Amino acid sequence: MLEVIDVADVKDLVVYNDDFNTFDHVIETLIRVCRHTPEQAEQCTWLIHHKGKCTVKTGAYDELNPMREAICEVGIDAKIL
Repeated sequence: MLEVIDVADVKDLVVYNDDFNTFDHVIETLIRVCRHTPEQAEQCTWLIHHKGKCTVKTGAYDELNPMREAICEVGIDAKIL
């Protein structure tokens, strides 16, 4: 059975660019925390670098918040919007 999610409850987990985290650190974090493929993580990291931010995951707040906490714990800026 599929779970119905109200569209209003769908949030974005956004990661922001900074001047101190390496590409490899961000890529490894997205793979570990968000379960990205290496290609997906690399593409997101390039978008973060060039555009200043990237939505790395979409879903319910309760699903995204532990991911945001894990990303922030390793020194990467992330917010749920």
